[in-house]
Amino acid sequence: MSTQVSESIFVKDAPDIPGLVFRGFRGQEDYPGMAAVIDGSKVEDQVERSTTVEDIANTYEHLTNCDPFQDMLFAEVNGEMVSYQRVFWEQELGGTRTYFILNFLLPAWRRKGIGTAMLGWGEERLRQIAADHPQDGPRFFNAWTADTARGAVALLEKAGYTPVRYGYQMVRDLSEPFPEAPLPAGLEIHPVEEAHLRQIWDAMSEAFRDHWGYAPPTEENYQEWLDEPNFDPSIFKIAWDGDQVAGMVQNYLLVEENEEYQRKRGYTEGICVRRPWRKRGLAHALIVASMKMFKDMGMTETALGVDAENTSGALRLYQSLGYRQVRKDITYRKPMA
Repeated sequence: MSTQVSESIFVKDAPDIPGLVFRGFRGQEDYPGMAAVIDGSKVEDQVERSTTVEDIANTYEHLTNCDPFQDMLFAEVNGEMVSYQRVFWEQELGGTRTYFILNFLLPAWRRKGIGTAMLGWGEERLRQIAADHPQDGPRFFNAWTADTARGAVALLEKAGYTPVRYGYQMVRDLSEPFPEAPLPAGLEIHPVEEAHLRQIWDAMSEAFRDHWGYAPPTEENYQEWLDEPNFDPSIFKIAWDGDQVAGMVQNYLLVEENEEYQRKRGYTEGICVRRPWRKRGLAHALIVASMKMFKDMGMTETALGVDAENTSGALRLYQSLGYRQVRKDITYRKPMA
């Protein structure tokens, strides 16, 4: 990682706003401001989230294919951070390279040209990065947003991005009865020990190879997973077939989020089953076991995210278990010329 700080960055077509300057990343001192920009954007975008400085620190300590001192852009007005953007890239298993742009902009400074200028800077930076990559497959600019983030949707579509994939955020009320869901014969759920973590990670990585847009994870991704502030393997549900991991649900709680929104929610995420154990009801059984656990812990609902076009039938499974859509997320892409 580079340590050279760019205090001032020229941005083409920047709007003429008194006091507006663009600069590079300053390191850890930027984390509180970044958290404040995310926090200040979520009501307008109708996205419920509680991003802490610790969350940001963990992400930026384990970046892959991104040098924040070269690949980030900050907008300030009279010394106050109003937006930040990061670009990075991934190599998908099928050969496609995706070049990501992630941006947050405070609502008071939207529709003034800042977002458009920053998007242009991000695309140009990604073209510079892509120039060093072999031209051996499709290349796309990539961005995510909730469909309720109307400003981001308008910005991306005006810039030529088109929706290519949809995902749903779903919630399940734990006051509803649970279906019968026995584990398939020969499988058992065991408490997670520290010695199991690498095997669980490898099993998850293998299982997700069949998912759209899969990019093989790196060692930094593994360390980031271990260091997540909400990481609690004691509430994972891992199914074993002898000494083999068959499937899992990587449950977690977001304490700050529950406090902010005055709710009792547990997340049933990281749901996957390895190929030899599919089509036997294992995911169904592990999710029900997770929901029962969360209810015993005093939670009143569970939540998860799903790729709406997942070929394994995940959406139908979650709907059959009582999960209901509360938000739609969109993946946008644009071919890199």
